[in-house]
Parts: sequence; C-alpha cells; structure tokens
Amino acid sequence: MTLEPTNTEALRVITRFEASNGIPDSMRSDVRMLGGLLGQVLRESGSPGLFEDVERLRLATIQAADADDEAFARAASIADSFTIERADEVARAFTCYFHLVNLAEEHQRVRVLRERAGQPGREDAADTVATAFAQLRREVGEEEARERLSELRFHPVFTAHPTEARRRAVSSSIRRLSELLTQNDAASAGGAEQARAHRRMLEEIDTLWRTAPLRAQKPSPTDEVRTVMSVFDEILFTTVPHVYRRIDDALRGEGSGNGAPLVPAFVRVGSWVGGDRDGNPFVTAAVTREAAEIAADHVLRGIERSIERIGRTLTLDAEGTPPSTAVEALWTAFEQAQPELAAAIAKRSPDEPHRRVVLSLAHRVHATRVGDDDAYSAPEELLADLRTVQSSLAAAGATRHAFGGVQHLIWQVETYGFHLTELEVRQHSQVHAEALAELDAGGELSERTQEVLEVFRAVADIQKRYGLRAAGRYVVSFTRSAADLAAVHRLAAYALGEDAPVLDVVPLFETFADLQAAPGILAEVVEFPEFRARLDATGNRLEVMLGYSDSSKDVGPVAANLALYEAQRDIAQWAVDAGIRLTLFHGRGGALGRGGGPANSAILAQPPHSVDGRFKLTEQGEVIFARYGEPAIAMRHIDQVAAATLLASSPTVEQRTSGAAERFAPIAATMDTASRERFFSLVAAEGFAPWFATVTPMEEIGLLALGSRPARRGLSVESLEDLRAIPWVFAWTQARINLAGWFGLGTALEAVGDEAALREAYREWPLLHTMVDNVAMSLAKTDERIARQYLALGDRDDLAAIVLDELRLTREWVIRLTGGDALLQNKPILQRAVQLRTPYVDALSLLQLRALRALRTPSTVEPVPDADLQRLLLLSVSGVAAGLQNTG
Repeated sequence: MTLEPTNTEALRVITRFEASNGIPDSMRSDVRMLGGLLGQVLRESGSPGLFEDVERLRLATIQAADADDEAFARAASIADSFTIERADEVARAFTCYFHLVNLAEEHQRVRVLRERAGQPGREDAADTVATAFAQLRREVGEEEARERLSELRFHPVFTAHPTEARRRAVSSSIRRLSELLTQNDAASAGGAEQARAHRRMLEEIDTLWRTAPLRAQKPSPTDEVRTVMSVFDEILFTTVPHVYRRIDDALRGEGSGNGAPLVPAFVRVGSWVGGDRDGNPFVTAAVTREAAEIAADHVLRGIERSIERIGRTLTLDAEGTPPSTAVEALWTAFEQAQPELAAAIAKRSPDEPHRRVVLSLAHRVHATRVGDDDAYSAPEELLADLRTVQSSLAAAGATRHAFGGVQHLIWQVETYGFHLTELEVRQHSQVHAEALAELDAGGELSERTQEVLEVFRAVADIQKRYGLRAAGRYVVSFTRSAADLAAVHRLAAYALGEDAPVLDVVPLFETFADLQAAPGILAEVVEFPEFRARLDATGNRLEVMLGYSDSSKDVGPVAANLALYEAQRDIAQWAVDAGIRLTLFHGRGGALGRGGGPANSAILAQPPHSVDGRFKLTEQGEVIFARYGEPAIAMRHIDQVAAATLLASSPTVEQRTSGAAERFAPIAATMDTASRERFFSLVAAEGFAPWFATVTPMEEIGLLALGSRPARRGLSVESLEDLRAIPWVFAWTQARINLAGWFGLGTALEAVGDEAALREAYREWPLLHTMVDNVAMSLAKTDERIARQYLALGDRDDLAAIVLDELRLTREWVIRLTGGDALLQNKPILQRAVQLRTPYVDALSLLQLRALRALRTPSTVEPVPDADLQRLLLLSVSGVAAGLQNTG
C-alpha cells in the first residue's frame, strides 16, 4: 500500500512490506492506483516538499514495523522536525490515505461477496438465514422451523452518539470514489472509459484533500437526523427488501417470486437520533417532532417512487389479466374521490386495470405525505390495498408480478410503515424523579420539568399522525428500581391525563449492581397496572435493555462480560417462568470496550431463551456507515445477524451454551474476582482520573465537533463517574492502548493458571471464545512502544507499570489460547488488515504525541499557540480513528 515511491530503497521496503501481508492482487492494484493519485494531488497541492516529507515519515514507520527501534526513533525525530504547518499537512495526507485504503478494502470485500454469491457451498451453516433455517429444520422439524422463521426479528437502532469522526462531506466524497472504482473495474484496461474514471478519481481525491477534515462546529440534533437519513435513502430503503428476496431465493429455489414468500419482513429499524435526551440538552420535544417528520417525509417519498415505478411497468391488459371485483372496487372509489386525476390515469393506462389502481395508490401516498384529504390514515390501509392488487394478479395467473414487484412494495411498507424509523425516547431516571418531585409539590414548574412533560405530548402527536410504531418506546437510563419505571406513566398522566400516549417503558440496566438487581425489579414492575395492561395488549411482550458501556467502565471488561451473561441468563429464565415474551435490547457500541465486535458470534454465545429469534442492538457512529453504507455489505451483515438470531435458539446451540456455562462456572468465578481486583487496583488508585486525562487526549477529544451530545456529565474529570463511556474508550484507543477492551483478562487467566483447562474452555465455551477473540483484535491495535510514550506524560510510573504489565500478560495468554506465535494468527484476513495499517497509524500517533507533549509541557523556547497544537492533535485524532476504524 503506497503512495508512489520516490526511490529504489523505498520501493524495496514497501514491496517487501506488502508481500509479507499477502494483499490480494486486485486490492493491491486498487491501493497502488489510489495511492498514486493521492501522491499526484500532494505534488500539485502548492506546498513544496510536502510529498517528500510524507514519504520520509511513511518509509521510516514501515521500517519501524519490523521492531526496528532505530527506525522508530528516526520516525519520531522526523515527526518532531516538522513545522506545525507542515505537521498539519502531513496529518491530513495520512488521513486521506486511510480513507482511500478503507475504501479499497471495502471494495475488495464487495468483490469477494459477489464471487461467493455464485458459490453458496462456501458459506457455513451459521452464515446465512437459508443455511441456518436448514439446520433448524433438521433439529426441530419443518413446521416448527417455519414457525420460528415467521417470528424472526432483527432490530438495529441507530444512535447519534458522537463516535463518527468523519465529516459528512468526507463520507460523501468517499462514496463517490467508490462508484468510480466500480466504473474502473468495468472499463476496458487502457481504454477511454478507464482514463475517464482515473481523471474523475483524481478530481475527487483532490476534493477529499482540500475538504476541511474537521467540522467547524458541532452538528445539531437535526443535522444528525439528516445524516442518518442518508443511509436510509441511499442504502437501506432498497437493500432490505433485496435481503428478503435473496433469502427467499435460497429457501424456495426456482419457486421464488412465483408464490407467497417464506421469509417475513423481519427487519425493524429504530432510532435514538432526535429522541435520546439523556445528557443532551439540545434534544427537545420540538426536535423529536421534527425528527419524526423528516423520517416520515423520506419514507413516504420513497414508497411513492417505488409504487410509481411498479405502476409504470404493470402494463397488463384486462383481457389477459382480468381484475378482481375488489380491485375494481378500489378503482371505483378512487374515481369518485378524484375524478379528474382518475381520468388522466385512465388515459395513460387504457384497459390496464391493475396499472390504474397501483398509480392511484401512489397518489394516495403522496396525499399522505403532504396532508391532503385523500391520505391514508395508517400504513395498514396501504398494505391492505397492495394485498388486494397482489391477490387479483395471482388469481389472474400473473403470479410473477404478484410476488415480484408488488411483494417488494409490501416488504417495504411492512418494514418501514409511514415512519421509516421507530423513534425511541431516552431519559435519565434522575431527571424523572426531580420532575415528579416538582409536580407533586405543586407551584411553578422549572423549564426542564415543562420540557419533560412536553415530550409526552410530542410522542402522542407522532402516534396520532404516523401510528403507534412511529414512537412509543421510552427507555429509562440508570433504572435502579421499579419506581423509576412507574415514574414514566405518572409523568405521562401529568402531561395528558387520559389522553396519554401508548408507551412501552424499557428499563436500561447499566451498572454492575443494576444488572444483578434486574430480575427482581422486573418481577415487581410487571405487576403495575400500566405494565400489566400493555402486556395484555401485546401478548406478554416485554423489552429490557442492557448497557455494555458503563458496566465495563464500572468493573472492567472481563467482569462486565461475565455479569452481562449472568444478567441475561437470569432475566431470560425469569421471563420463561413468568410467561413473558422477552426481547433483550443490547446497548452495544462500535468499540470492543463498549460491547462491539462481530455481532453474529456474540449472538451465538448468549444464554438460552435470551434471544428466541429476536435480536435488538444499538448501532453507533462509524459502525452505521461500516455496516450499512454499501449495499452488498449491508445485505451480508443483515443476513449474517439474522442467521445467528435464528440459530441461537436451536437445541444444539442452546445446549452447548448452557452446558459450557455450567461446566466452566468455576473458571468464570475465578476470572471474575481476579479481573475486578486488577481493574480496581488501577482505576481506584489515588489520582487515577486526572492521570488518565493527562496521558490520553481525553480533554481534547471533547473539543471535536463529533456530535451534539456533551462528552461528559460534569465540568471536571476528578472522577470516572463524570466521564461518559464513549470518551473513556475513545481516549484509550487514541493512545494506542485500548485498555477498555482488554484490561484484566491476563490477570484473570493467570489466576486460573491451568493452560490445558483454559484451552479446552476456549474451544468449548462460546462466551470465553468470543471474549478472547475480541481481546485479540483489541490487542492487535495496541502498540506498546507508542503506549509507553503516552503513559510517560503522566509522571506516574506506578500506574504506567500496571498498564504495561497487564498488557504483556494479556497478550501472552491470548496468544497461548488462540495458537501460533502472534495475535490474530487464527484470523489471517483480520490480521492482515491490522498489520497493513499499523505503520501508517504510527505516523499519525507520533504527530499526535508531539502535539500532546507540547500541550502538557509548553515550551518556552519556541512556543506554539495552543490553538495550532490543538488543531494538529484533532487532525491526528480523526486520522487515527480512520486508520484503526474505531472511535468509541
């Protein structure tokens, strides 16, 4: 992976580096081409010597990757030698390069997915819904397997947590480059079309280089809503029905599209963007209303276009495809309501009754969007009309049309309704308690309490306009008692009395203590009248959310993982005993320290009955674009997660998971105690919080305009309780330590000590296997040489020693369990991706260290303004995030 090398020695070193990492030829070609174009842009940038300076630093960090301390010192010296202006330019160049490398990797992944699409035998049993269904059918029989498939649900919830370091303008530029790469692949080598693609790529890379990489100001919540909408408009709205179709193709073979599908519309998309007000004063009731309006406008426009497209192609004459009496009735009703428009449609569609009716449906959807009299009152009405058309076509023998394009429309409406995303409100339990205290006391209400009440009015208005699915879940952060949940219904009654909206109140258990108390709280709350009534109305469905971030910051990643498993096991067992149909909502982040990592392997490690065909999780920051930003990758991700969700409840998976948990319980107990003690020895040490703020760019991260939500709860970092989980993880990642993802595992495994028993546990216990593999990934992105330099900023050798000793111990144990002599040796593709990036991330880390040292210990010889140093640091933060493909 190179910019264009400037001399023979550079080419030799870079070629050897590429060869040692086994880059596929097609990807190597893409990276060389994109890197060469970036090199040309840097030469043309008008900054003399910039290209050469970038190459000097890059070559030194590549040489240093072979544990060459002399080369590492030379790289650090080069980074320190730049003027602040040149360091700024070099940081931007490396960041651009990472964006291009990430694009090339994504493009290669899409190539591989397309190749595999024609070779279904290459996917294993847990990889697709079709193969998971086949396994389930063998275990439980055809009828039960179909019943479970019909109940399948995958529910990602997009959040606006501030973890996407890229500006939207940068993301848009990268997306345009992706399209040009596809055009380049299709063009003849050396031909005019390829030359045109190269010329346009050069222009786009120049745009990427010249676009300011940092946001000038924080986005508003409405900006965040519109950013997420771009994922729906460009990818999800059209991609999700294609996922259903691909699965149905695999399940029904040649019969797919010629009869009713087996696969249901199993995806539901949620959003906290514009609804999550926990700690974000900028999310108001007005913002929540606007978020719902924006989403509804987007989906109704999309449905209208889809119906019009199908309508234009449904040119089936009445003689060959006679309409049913129900279809004729739809047209008669439309003629009476809209005679002029009906006449115009009839003129365009002579003797084509199905086409006429479908085009009339498009008009009614338009009326729904703009609020005209002919509007649908609910998406169920549109679904009924579409099914009427579908039944008529099928009865007339046009089954390919009935279960082709019309089915596609039905899937879209079933998935997205008229609301697009199921908007969820979240608020902290303490805010509710304080509002209730004011209301119960009487007198004048504070502005915050008035706003709390206004939220319930906003939810009621959204439900009236777009239906119950549009907004109705109310998540209570830091739920610590049943009273915290009952407070929501009391506040709704204060706001609207008997006209209060329908609410599914969702407890969020976040800390270690709250996770342990969860079953008792749930057993109490389901006896409350409001909860009992809602359970009766939904067939005993209840949703419970688990927080991964704060529990990990509370007791460390190892104890948190074990506690989360136990909480899920106990909650699931309580639900089975109580006859509750439970959905566990996983508050997972993108980074490993916040519950991130491969979702499908995590699902298959869950306790029995904690999934039962339903999986819901938060998708945050950079993860949204990584998983859903490209159609082929989005389809693959949804298929994989849905397959794991279906398979998790199979007898063999449940028996393996529960049996392993019982068998290895003594190991779990030892690991839990040892890891917590080790974690507390660090974070409970006197002066830890300010030391942490000194040795990482935590304070400066708060200056990044990542999102509308504040980075901390208070004004200081004297206590970790004041710090949100995202900057806690983000800061350790930037320091190349990644402590939040692995700290304590080495001590935990050492406390067990029996390597043979641990190897067996790693093979047979899904929870430990997933934990160790995730830690291996986290450790692979650490760099001890660079970490030492960050830790040295704090002048606390005792704390630095704890971190470094645990790092070495954890790395040693992980390698022993996973096999080989290096991290990720059992996952060569992932190992290659990490190793390829490391030298270039090192370059940015050295630039960041230079800025951080100057900010921590200002020079009196040649002082550099803090604003310039902060800008360099923030540029490096953005670049490291792109290089590691992780923020918070």
